[in-house]
Amino acid sequence: MDGWAQAWTGGRAAVHVGDVADFDAQFLAPGTDRAQRLRRLRHAHHYACLAVGYSPEPAVLVLPAEVAPEWTDWLARELAWGPVEVHSGVAPDRTVAEALADRPALAARIADSGHPVVGWGRTAARGGGPEQAAVRRYESKAAAHDLFAALAPDHPGIRLPCQERPDGRRRAARRLTARAVRGLTTVLKSPYGVGGYGTVVVEPAELFAAGGGRALLRRLERTELLPSEGELLLEEHVDPGPAARLRDLTYDALVGPDGTVHPVGAGAMDVAGTRYRGVTVGPGAVPQGAAATARRFALAVGERLAAEGYRGWYDVDFVTDRERRLAPTEINLRLTGPAVAFMLRARLDHVRGPGHLVRTLDAMSLGARLDQGALHDHLDRLRPRCARLGVTLLPLIPTAGREPEPTVGLALAGPDAEALDAAEALVAAAHHALAGIFEALR
Repeated sequence: MDGWAQAWTGGRAAVHVGDVADFDAQFLAPGTDRAQRLRRLRHAHHYACLAVGYSPEPAVLVLPAEVAPEWTDWLARELAWGPVEVHSGVAPDRTVAEALADRPALAARIADSGHPVVGWGRTAARGGGPEQAAVRRYESKAAAHDLFAALAPDHPGIRLPCQERPDGRRRAARRLTARAVRGLTTVLKSPYGVGGYGTVVVEPAELFAAGGGRALLRRLERTELLPSEGELLLEEHVDPGPAARLRDLTYDALVGPDGTVHPVGAGAMDVAGTRYRGVTVGPGAVPQGAAATARRFALAVGERLAAEGYRGWYDVDFVTDRERRLAPTEINLRLTGPAVAFMLRARLDHVRGPGHLVRTLDAMSLGARLDQGALHDHLDRLRPRCARLGVTLLPLIPTAGREPEPTVGLALAGPDAEALDAAEALVAAAHHALAGIFEALR
């Protein structure tokens, strides 16, 4: 097992608590209305199914949404887990902390399990102090940018995007318009946006079509792409050029209990616009030079976080420019989607031998609305077809198949990128075929 896994859980099976909604709730704007809160809660609870991968091996799983047992049975077989105690459906319409407050027996079971307990990130329910203070500070994309600015001069290959912090939304709208008049594309950010929410790339043509900066901001607020109040940041858009091999990458690491920073690895992210959709990790996933530059910079970030009292998982996300330099964009002081890919890779390498590439696909379109039973049968038919390509199919998020835009979260593990590409194409085609089948049955 990799050295970071020892620092994470002592190499032991752990209690995984799917508290994504609890973490995200810390950063909701005070004026967020109830309907929007519920929509974000439901999305967070789907994403909390990734708790299956909060460490290489769970002993206890606590999931807010109801998950049929065949999903965790599937993962246990493929990943050679020992017995896993599953508590699902514990918080369908509230945060996990709120649910556990009404279920003292389950809360005691977690506390007294004898296993390390890992959640998505530091919240008040898991203790405050310097760790949560660091989270509150550096989850802000403004504070993260300040830290990047302090470190960048000592790191060749790092390019820092310019960032403006207008005083108020009227000023932000004027600066947005002024930049568009100069032909500049702008990345508009809410300081505490999560998973792409609260970050929008604004092209000049889009701004003018909307009727100017103020009109565009009103539209983005109305469609919930931006919060309706709070600070906005204007950041330089980094152009990767037309022949970029790699656009978005991340480097994951963790600060151990004693303050030591442990490198984990680099991943090539799949980002559509500003929305994170998945990652590929493993040998060759990120070019060696870019991975080395990202590692050096991310570990320097980790040293600063450790000095301020942070302990736990974190990553630094980057985009590339035309000269193949890396531009850091944010720090996530919590577990991440890529973290789950690293956990799966570590487990597979441990039980099957080294060399796995793992690709996570967090929200693959299904083409039809399926309950968990029908979705399981659909994916089970794909499992042997993926296996013939040398790829292991792992279901990660099975609860979003009944949403208005149904999706499923998966991981693919195989020997090389070509095998993963072929398996992803196979699965996507099967999902697309569902739409045709259901349309024919209408």
